[in-house]
Amino acid sequence: MKLSVIIPCYNEHETIAQILEAVQKVQLASEILVIDDGSTDGTREILRALPPDPLVRIIYHEHNQGKGAAVRTGFAAAQGDIFLIQDADLEYDPRDYPVLLKPIEEGRAKVVYGSRFLGGPRKTMFFWNMVANRSLTFLTNILYNTILSDMETCYKVFRAEVVRGLPLRSRRFEFEPEITAKVLKRGYRIYEVPISYNGREWNEGKKIKWTDAPKAAWTLIRYRFTD
Repeated sequence: MKLSVIIPCYNEHETIAQILEAVQKVQLASEILVIDDGSTDGTREILRALPPDPLVRIIYHEHNQGKGAAVRTGFAAAQGDIFLIQDADLEYDPRDYPVLLKPIEEGRAKVVYGSRFLGGPRKTMFFWNMVANRSLTFLTNILYNTILSDMETCYKVFRAEVVRGLPLRSRRFEFEPEITAKVLKRGYRIYEVPISYNGREWNEGKKIKWTDAPKAAWTLIRYRFTD
């Protein structure tokens, strides 16, 4: 099966070249799609200066639309059998790809999430970020009758046919609860595996804010009763 790695990217000039190199080193991707979401910090110039690679495709949004919009662009352009979402910072390690892909390759699942709370090595998180994450995951479990440990994880992996038919609408960080809600409502059980996590500090460019938590909660409630 061919793996499409989808990298939404916005203002990541310090890490974009490093994460691309890390993805290439694991030698599992059949294609790597970088969606630059209107970066203004020099990220575009770095991407344009990269040496040609037949596995790498770069798509440019003219202006910033949000992570969800960038991932949706990647889904539409991807040609693989498996889609894997990779953030453009260095919080998530592509060396975890084999454990993420194994349940799909063995036919045990069509959707796999990499959980930061199942015992993998991790840098300590901010306490209130952890509280928000656990609260949103708890709400997901109540509304959708599941037992996830990390709904907000970046590492989400899908068989292509799972997401190609989903009516995804979210443009920003509400993408995470939306796609989780719609996958679960369609009867797919999510397989979780432990991953490593190297969370970055606010001064290193971390973008998600506390104001995103109420939006995520509303998204979970909204899509429980609508599509």
